[in-house]
Amino acid sequence: MKSFGKDLLRKIKSAELGGANAHGIFSPSYRQNFTDEQILGKNPKLAAVNIVLYIKDDEWYFPLILRTENERDKHSGQISLPGGKREESDRDFADTAIRETTEEIGLEKHYVRKIRELSPIYIPPSNFLVYPYISYTIKNPQFTLQEREVVEIIEFPITSFLNLADSPEMMVLPAAGGHEVPVINFNGYIIWGATAMILSEFSQLIKKM
Repeated sequence: MKSFGKDLLRKIKSAELGGANAHGIFSPSYRQNFTDEQILGKNPKLAAVNIVLYIKDDEWYFPLILRTENERDKHSGQISLPGGKREESDRDFADTAIRETTEEIGLEKHYVRKIRELSPIYIPPSNFLVYPYISYTIKNPQFTLQEREVVEIIEFPITSFLNLADSPEMMVLPAAGGHEVPVINFNGYIIWGATAMILSEFSQLIKKM
């Protein structure tokens, strides 16, 4: 198995992004494609999410979260990256991603460092335009959940990306309206939709190293 050393962060910063091609691997077949002009014409809500890396047992991990059930939230009960809506006080989208990470899973903000941005992704059901970031924490995290938003932390080792098949597993999901969609099945945790599409770009980046 390929080993990721301390130079991982430097390599991530300089690696080429896969963009729409990487997103497309885990895109549901019914997902409509929009041009940038069409997306902006919908006046989307703006948000950011965070792949925050840390070392555990000499291996690189990042946390995913299982969101609480909330009938007002179109993405409730799903597995996602830490993140949320941009606030006026945020300096930029990176600040949004890091602030939301500290609020939702309790990381200490002053230990989190941005590495780079990934390709933005539009989420039609909720009309969100999401800016994904990769960061790392220089202090091993002690997770504290924001209970009204997060049920569980899922620690995902990035070496698992090396085992992802080129053709993703397909599942019929009630949350996807009964459609068959491509998923990442990690130890029984089913990751799909925009989160899987973002992680697809990250996995393609990792595999190029």
